[in-house]
Amino acid sequence: MATFFGEVLSVYSRAVEEDEEELEENEEDAQIRKELEEKRDVHLHWSPEVSESLKSGNKLQCSDFILAVGHNAARFLSVYVLTSSNWDAVGHVSVWNERSRGVTGQSSEESACVFYRRKENPSVLICQLTCYVAEDQQFQWTEKVFDCLQHRELNVTVLSDSSMADYKTADYLCSSSAPFLRSLHTSAFSGQPVCPSLEQPNIVTGLPAAVLSHCQVHRIAAVVYQCYSDVIGPDSVSMETYKPALTRHGKSIQLDPSPSTDILRKFVRPTDIQSNLYI
Repeated sequence: MATFFGEVLSVYSRAVEEDEEELEENEEDAQIRKELEEKRDVHLHWSPEVSESLKSGNKLQCSDFILAVGHNAARFLSVYVLTSSNWDAVGHVSVWNERSRGVTGQSSEESACVFYRRKENPSVLICQLTCYVAEDQQFQWTEKVFDCLQHRELNVTVLSDSSMADYKTADYLCSSSAPFLRSLHTSAFSGQPVCPSLEQPNIVTGLPAAVLSHCQVHRIAAVVYQCYSDVIGPDSVSMETYKPALTRHGKSIQLDPSPSTDILRKFVRPTDIQSNLYI
């Protein structure tokens, strides 16, 4: 650069260095995003027996798949179905996101998403899920799980927890009417739901919605039973509300008609119910 008097001055410019720094920052940001995306991958872990069968190209022969999403739905299965010794844990899913810190190496007992298979009838598969599955992970979870299942003659039942505050109706609902069930099913579902259909403008959200959408696209018979409850946390009344949803399964799912007090106390603890509604 020349001055007014003709003197030539060497000017130092940061334009090149700023471009290089910006490029380095972009590469670093891209690497961080890639690591986060990899960390948010849904990891499905099966038992050695099931893994060997899947590796050989054989999908799980499943006639009934029951998915319980939420603490009341999952604990309903624990209290009324899984208390017998007729079930084996055959797999689990680890999910990492802003509200779930699943670790890839954890066991089925430590996981918040566990698969069980009935010993006498291996075609019946149950999944209990109590962890949060983020929106960007829901279809990934659904695709990875259903890729392992034989779709022919598959029947899917989803039990889902929901707050009564999310239920929209023009009529007044008193507290004595809760908890209650509402259903939504795919066009391939030929049975008769055990409760009224979910009224508009109410919708199914989260993982149950992802599963129902997947089943609709792939023409799989599926029904979602959503339990609306006014109690925050697990309670025995909300659990019992799910009982009619499994009656149509007949002998494939045997419900314990009267679980012991010890079992109920084990899965319904007062310390689990945390609410700051009344202080």
